[in-house]
Amino acid sequence: MRITKYGHACLLIEEGKAKFLIDPGAFSKGFEGVTGLSAVMITHQHADHLVAENIKALLAANPEAKVLADEGSVMVLSEAGVMAHAMHEGDEQTIAGVKVAVFGKDHAEIHPDIPGIPDVGYMIAERFFYPGDSYMVPGRPVEVLAAPAGAPWLKVSEAVDYVRAVKPKVAIPVHDAVLAMPEMNYGLMKRLTADAGIEVRVVENGQTTEV
Repeated sequence: MRITKYGHACLLIEEGKAKFLIDPGAFSKGFEGVTGLSAVMITHQHADHLVAENIKALLAANPEAKVLADEGSVMVLSEAGVMAHAMHEGDEQTIAGVKVAVFGKDHAEIHPDIPGIPDVGYMIAERFFYPGDSYMVPGRPVEVLAAPAGAPWLKVSEAVDYVRAVKPKVAIPVHDAVLAMPEMNYGLMKRLTADAGIEVRVVENGQTTEV
């Protein structure tokens, strides 16, 4: 499996012949020229995860790609003239020979006064899990976890405890564009999960890692 980070919340997952692009939002760049996509996957409707014009451009270059999204994002995309498949907790699909399973349904609480929105997490090839903006623990073995490292709804102790709860072999920090000094959070995540045998692997923007 090859994983490329395009900044903040956007990852390209390549497994076999399948290519999945997740959350090409407003804080990400470099994904614009990606072709051969099997699916574009959206976890939720916030702009740092979903920009409808980005999806339109990707579909123009990847006309065979499916768009998978939570219900809230499906509505946003529909208003922009993009058809997406609504995904719900428990759903499973096989795309380009790779199994995709859906976990979770709610975005983490930012503040009690801010209305909640849907959020879904994606398990790809029964190896890689991306929770979106949530602390969803899928209850299945996870080899690679895309672990949120910073957000208005997150403090670093929660990021550490989430990685510990999922217990992946490798955790790749994401959702870090909001941090002035992300290295501080990365360091704490590494130090406080090392005893559990978890590798926190920092992938710089535009770089690729293999697992």
